Amino acid sequence: MIRRTFSILAAIAASLAAGAAAQQQAGAPFLLVETGQGYARLADALAAMGEGEGTILVAPGTYRQCAVQESGVLTLRARERGTAIFERVACEQKAGLVLRGRSATIDGLVFQNYAVPDGNGAGIRLEQGDLTVTHSIFRDSEEGILTAPDPDGQIVIDRSTFRRLGRCDRDLDCAHSLYVGQYGALTVTRSRFEAGNGGHYVKSRAVRAHIVDNSFDDSEGRATNYMIDLPAGATGRIEDNVMVQGRDKENWSAFIALGAEGGENGSEGLVVRGNRASFVPGVSRNNTFLADWTGERIALGENVLAKSIKPYERR
Repeated sequence: MIRRTFSILAAIAASLAAGAAAQQQAGAPFLLVETGQGYARLADALAAMGEGEGTILVAPGTYRQCAVQESGVLTLRARERGTAIFERVACEQKAGLVLRGRSATIDGLVFQNYAVPDGNGAGIRLEQGDLTVTHSIFRDSEEGILTAPDPDGQIVIDRSTFRRLGRCDRDLDCAHSLYVGQYGALTVTRSRFEAGNGGHYVKSRAVRAHIVDNSFDDSEGRATNYMIDLPAGATGRIEDNVMVQGRDKENWSAFIALGAEGGENGSEGLVVRGNRASFVPGVSRNNTFLADWTGERIALGENVLAKSIKPYERR
């Protein structure tokens, strides 16, 4: 009898899952897992989630729509990584996703082709709360991720790609592949930054920065700047990254800049080690790996650098 009951329950669960999947493919691609209800618009699924916690699964497809998270704890996940693509349409003339809830987790999504009048069109605009991004792609936009300040917030980015992002034109402030405001902490791991269109690949004003095991491939970059810019200083780690500087640079004088706009965060003990830095074939410049405007004690360890790159320069 018990075995039969379990079999019936399993069959019901399978039937519900199959029904939800069918609903998601039949004009309702955004499935709110907690209720089993599908929606044609992501904004409607977010509204149904309300102030609580919710997971929304996104069916494969290309979506020209945007959404704003006003509250709650959101998980937004592609059913199949890399097949759910958001493009072009920016809410509030900011981004495909505008996030100002308690926290958000984004997994497996693609954001592309964002441009807005102020030159900061992004896949994600984070205005408050924690953010975790995994297995996602940001490409062909003015900015990948841009944040407002939240000193209590934490940002984690893992196994994601930032390609053909950034700009420095139209007499507007530059945009960057990833630009984090005054957050509590930023962690970027196992991610790829490549082929920038201007600005920096990572610019962060977070108090703590852990940038570990990433690749920065500037070989197809155009008028780009630093690989990593920590303009207010930071503590934490920059370790085990691979950086290749390209030919077409707006500023090629350093790979990493620390405290170039003031050192209000403090950088005492920042660890910089285990990184590799070089140039594309055919390029050789007298360059600096870490340019430091803070004058604080940095834990600069062994890094593998091309011959014409000096490890450190106080500026």
